[in-house]
Amino acid sequence: MIPEIEKASASEIKAFQEKKLKTLLTYLNTNSKYYKQIFKRHTIDVNSVNTLEDLTKIPPTTKDHLQQFNDDFLCVEKSKIIDYVTTSGTLGDPVTFALTDNDLDRLAYNEAISFACSGVTDQDVMQLMTTIDRRFMAGLAYFLGARKLGAGIIRVGAGIPELQWDSILKFKPTYLIAVPSFLLKLIEYARQHDIDINQSGVKGAICIGEPLRNQDFSLNALAKKITPDWDIELFSTYASTEMNTAFNECEAQQGGHHHPELIIAEILDENDNPVKPNTVGELTITTLGVEGMPLLRFKTGDMVMAHTEPCICGRNTMRLGPVVGRRKQMIKYKGTTLYPPAMDNILNDFNQVESYIIEISTNDIGTDEICLKIASKEQSTKLLQQIKDHFRAKLRVTPKIEFHDKKTIQKLQFPAMSRKPIKVIDKRKTE
Repeated sequence: MIPEIEKASASEIKAFQEKKLKTLLTYLNTNSKYYKQIFKRHTIDVNSVNTLEDLTKIPPTTKDHLQQFNDDFLCVEKSKIIDYVTTSGTLGDPVTFALTDNDLDRLAYNEAISFACSGVTDQDVMQLMTTIDRRFMAGLAYFLGARKLGAGIIRVGAGIPELQWDSILKFKPTYLIAVPSFLLKLIEYARQHDIDINQSGVKGAICIGEPLRNQDFSLNALAKKITPDWDIELFSTYASTEMNTAFNECEAQQGGHHHPELIIAEILDENDNPVKPNTVGELTITTLGVEGMPLLRFKTGDMVMAHTEPCICGRNTMRLGPVVGRRKQMIKYKGTTLYPPAMDNILNDFNQVESYIIEISTNDIGTDEICLKIASKEQSTKLLQQIKDHFRAKLRVTPKIEFHDKKTIQKLQFPAMSRKPIKVIDKRKTE
């Protein structure tokens, strides 16, 4: 199930996207209060934007804009809205996204071709280990995508290893949709209850929410904890509510594939200019085919690198490497630039570490400080020194490290109304 455009040449894909872009600009200029004001304020004639390169004439949209002018992005009458979802906002209140019936069809198509990219077929059964309620887009997208593909889906929801294993043993899913660290909890539960996980019939996991790979696409420390015990294929997927689109790995596992019929992707530097090839920049997206709340040059905040060489799977689309980090979570620490995922990878090397929070703050002289709050079965000076030595070896710096009990860390990770665990608390915004 590879769409023909994804097998086309780079020049054909570019021409295809430019035609789609023209349609989008006309739509926005007719229906979007927000973008009509942007075009007017910056004296942009949408008819002058004919190529992907011309996009630089248009100022990017940020999450702050989405939050401040949320209703102005809506391009349809409210009577056409079928579903409402929300995502976290940078200024406190959540940002609302409204989806029409056509948008739900597009979401289903996106997830169906994304699952197919990772090898899922209509003969498979998938077990969904994330919430489908609480205004959360991801769970709904996974359900709609499985239905569109013709695969079975078991809606178990998040957590509860006992119920997950009851469903695995009863319904025999072939793929799991899960946060990778939760797979470790399933392995531990199986070990304690004499379940032979490699006889369960599960052959793969679509992993969400946490990185699986290093920048060279080798498995990172978290993934290496899973595969020795559970002989399954791990597939990364990257998506966000704002994109209404996913980037899934294929069997080559060399980055998440771009769907050019659904989204235009730019990688920009700090001055909003395209980066040079093989350079990390901020992913900036333009949605194609979205009816309710389409976005034009939306800065996702995620720092990534694009890979453009053809893939062995037959797709010629650009691929996104693992997310290096969130732009706003970049830390300048003792002369070194860090992102939280680099620290995740180091802490995942220690089996004694059960859970943790990365807390970023500003000190008295105005520079960044890092405090790692760790829950561990072993709270010894020896372990503390081993973690510090590992940080020095890998990142050349050593943050402050504190041991806390597991309940304290879990309370920090799951604040009220949270739909997914929080790993980073950035206090710099409020200090």
